Amino acid sequence: MQERIPFGKCPLCECPELANAARGDVSGHPLYHPSLERIVQWKRCTACGHVFTQGYFSDEALKLVFRSTHENQQAGSDLEKQRYLSAHIVEKVLPYASSGTWLDVGFGNGSLLFTAQEYGFTPLGLDLRAENVKAMAALGIEAHCKDLSELSMDGACAVISMADVLEHAPYPTKTLQAARRLLSDTGVLFVSLPNMESMVWTTMDRQRANPYWAEIEHYHNFGRTRLYALLAEMGFEPVRYGISERYRAGMEVIARKA
Repeated sequence: MQERIPFGKCPLCECPELANAARGDVSGHPLYHPSLERIVQWKRCTACGHVFTQGYFSDEALKLVFRSTHENQQAGSDLEKQRYLSAHIVEKVLPYASSGTWLDVGFGNGSLLFTAQEYGFTPLGLDLRAENVKAMAALGIEAHCKDLSELSMDGACAVISMADVLEHAPYPTKTLQAARRLLSDTGVLFVSLPNMESMVWTTMDRQRANPYWAEIEHYHNFGRTRLYALLAEMGFEPVRYGISERYRAGMEVIARKA
């Protein structure tokens, strides 16, 4: 089995000059399978500074990783507590969009879609775990098991959210291009993911206790600087920065079409 497909060059700027950044042992991860490699090598692009794994999982390896699902990624999990966290996200978005279709990419437990619906948005979900899509459909919410780049729809989205998703995409540029295509001219993009430039991240590194080097589903680690540059390259203008309540060292960015 070919476990990982090598990037070979930076997946953002395509520079072939790469340096070793860090190594992570993923064998303690709940989704780890014994047939997978224990050690993941992280690379750093010498041109743009982006940090990413040496390769992304093949379809065969992904089946092993996706054979089980974190409890907090299951549709309807911890519904009441997650509702409060999701409400904070929706309220940050409201000054920029207050109605229309809210597309949540990688909706996981579905809380953000449930809560956006409460606020008057029309919910639409994407997730690569088929069981989650079936669960959402059973609750009356439209959901699809496909990649964002494969989605076609009538009309355009008022909001597209990627809550801790972009770091999972082998090629974030393609994901952001698809988001821009699906957004209305006045639509907004919500992105959250860990921030390498935060002091929390730096402290976890110094203590040799940074869980993100051993996060089996992640292919990328972003800092605010590189994320903002990427958004600009893809035709977005960040309009709000915030701290994520979902995960350690997390950041939240709201952007609109430039």
